[in-house]
Amino acid sequence: MSRTLRLLITGGGTGGHTYPALTTLQAVQRRQVPHDVLWVGTANGLEARITAEHGIPFKAITTGKLRRRPNLRELGTNLADLFRIPVGVAQAVVHAARYLPDVVLSTGGYVAVPIGVAAKLIRRPLVMHEQTTVVGLANRILARLATRIALSHESSLEHLPPSARARAVVTGNPIRPELLRGDRAAAYDLFGLTFEVPLIYVTGGAQGSKQINTLIAEILPRLLPHAQVVHQCGPAWIDQMRAVELPPALAERYHPVPYVGPELADLFAAADVVISRSGAGTVSELTAIGKPSVLVPLIPTGGDEQRKNASYLVSAGAARALLEPHPVADQLLAELMPLLADPGLRGVMAEAARKLGRLDAADVLCDLLLETAALPPLTGGQPSR
Repeated sequence: MSRTLRLLITGGGTGGHTYPALTTLQAVQRRQVPHDVLWVGTANGLEARITAEHGIPFKAITTGKLRRRPNLRELGTNLADLFRIPVGVAQAVVHAARYLPDVVLSTGGYVAVPIGVAAKLIRRPLVMHEQTTVVGLANRILARLATRIALSHESSLEHLPPSARARAVVTGNPIRPELLRGDRAAAYDLFGLTFEVPLIYVTGGAQGSKQINTLIAEILPRLLPHAQVVHQCGPAWIDQMRAVELPPALAERYHPVPYVGPELADLFAAADVVISRSGAGTVSELTAIGKPSVLVPLIPTGGDEQRKNASYLVSAGAARALLEPHPVADQLLAELMPLLADPGLRGVMAEAARKLGRLDAADVLCDLLLETAALPPLTGGQPSR
C-alpha cells in the first residue's frame, strides 16, 4: 500500500473494553496493512499493562468516571471527577491533534469519552464499538459523535439514540482467536480429570466472585457425585476453597485454582458446562466457542447490563441463569442437574450458543475501520468457519 494507516485506539479499564480493541488491532496486523498505532487510556487501567506487554505505543490521560446515579456518599469523588473530565478532554485533544489519526477506534469505558470528543473537534472519523446488549452511558454519548457505530448484538439498536441508528452495523464482539484453538485432552491431562462424569468449569473473573464461590462451596458435596469441577476462584479465595470439606471418595473431582492463564482455551474446549458471570466478554466467548452455561449475573451493574446479557442467552436457549439479586445454592443446583443428566440437552444449548457467536467479529470490525479511514479492505486473514 502507498499509505500507512494511522490508527488511534481508546478504551479500557477492564478486559471487556480492552481485549476487543487488542483483538481488532491484531486483525489489522494479520492483514499486513501498513500501520502506525497509538493507544490512549488511563495509567491505572488494564490497557496500560496490555499495551506494555504487546509493545503498543501508549499515552495516558486523566479523566473522571461518568455516573448514572450519583449519591451523597460519592460527593467528593463526583466533584473531583467534574474537574478531571475537562482536563482529560484537553489532554485527549493534544494527543489526537499531534497524532492526526486516519481513524479512531473506541471500545468503551469512561476513558473513551475524551478521545471521542477530541476526534470530533479535530474532525477525524470515530468508530465506536459496544460490547454489551445494552449501550453504556459513555457509548450513548459517543454514539452522537461517531462516524460509524459497531454493535455486538442486533438487539442493541433499540438502545441507541434514533438519530444514530442509521450509522450502526452489527459486527459482533471480537474475542481472542486463541480461545478457539483449545485442546480438550490437554486440559484433562493438566488437571487429572476423569471421563466418567461431565466437567464443569467455574469462573468469577480474574479476582474470583464471592457470590459464585460461596454457592459452589455449598453445593459441592451434592454436585460431585454427578460432575467434576475446575474452579477458578481467585487468589484471595484459594485457601478457603481448598479447605471445603468434601466426601473423601469425591474430593479428587474438585480442582480449585487461583487463576487461569494460557490453559483457558483448553478448559473451554474440555468443559461440558460453564458457570460464570455474564459480562460482555464472557458472553461473547461462550457463544463463539458454543458452550452451554449457567450464568450468575453481577447485580447491580451499570444499566443492569449483566442481567440483560444473561436474559439474552436464556431467551435464545443458550444458557440458564439465576436472575435474582440473591440466589441460593439450591437454585444453582437445580439449574445444573438437568444439564449434567442429559448430554442431548447440552448439545442443543451448545448449538444455540454457537448460533449467537460471531467468529469473524474482529475481521468485520477491521473492515469497518479501513472503510471508515477510506482505505480499501484487504483480503486474507479470514478465520475458518
